[in-house]
Amino acid sequence: MSRLILVRHGQTPSNVLGLLDTGAPGPGLTDLGLAQASALREQLRETPVTAVYGSRLVRTRLTGGPLAADRGHDVVELPGVHEVEAGSLEMRGDEEAVRTYMTTARSWGVGDLDARMPDGPDGHDFFGRYDADIERVMRETEHPVVFSHGAAIRIWVAARARNIDPSFTAVHHLPNTGVVVLEGSPGDWTLRTWPGVPIDDPDPIDREFPLAGDGPAGIEPGRGASDPS
Repeated sequence: MSRLILVRHGQTPSNVLGLLDTGAPGPGLTDLGLAQASALREQLRETPVTAVYGSRLVRTRLTGGPLAADRGHDVVELPGVHEVEAGSLEMRGDEEAVRTYMTTARSWGVGDLDARMPDGPDGHDFFGRYDADIERVMRETEHPVVFSHGAAIRIWVAARARNIDPSFTAVHHLPNTGVVVLEGSPGDWTLRTWPGVPIDDPDPIDREFPLAGDGPAGIEPGRGASDPS
């Protein structure tokens, strides 16, 4: 059975500042982010890796670089696994902007693809590009690692993993360099691991979508906002 690993990039300066920073090429990594990227080599030491991919945003390629070099691969840039674009909310970190971003993004994960980010994409745009890249990756190799972004990974997994309710990814934090493992094939994915959480977590479907703590954008406890990527 084919396996797909999705990894959120390492910490960026915009994560620290709590900004909705989704534009290309985007920021690099902090010193902590670089250390997180290096640590992935050991974390995935026993995991077969047949190819390494990143998004058009530089932070994913910096995060994937150490693992790729360790396995004798290059980081292949994909056009469609980048972060959910924030539209007119770009580079804002206030509560209203973050809530609007997260609520819109979450609506895609539960099937409302017509919802649109202010002056930005709708769910059809997001899934069109993300699905196309995943399908390409799975045609090319059997055990890929794709370095992507917090909100994008959460939304995509919520909609595409058949063994979880979409609320699962909304209420569980995805930390920087968090590793998500799925098995199957396009159209038939099973979520196998999520950082620090049993896949059969009993959180209720109706739990309020959080602004602080564990929102889909990777909001850190004690912060009002964070880089969604």
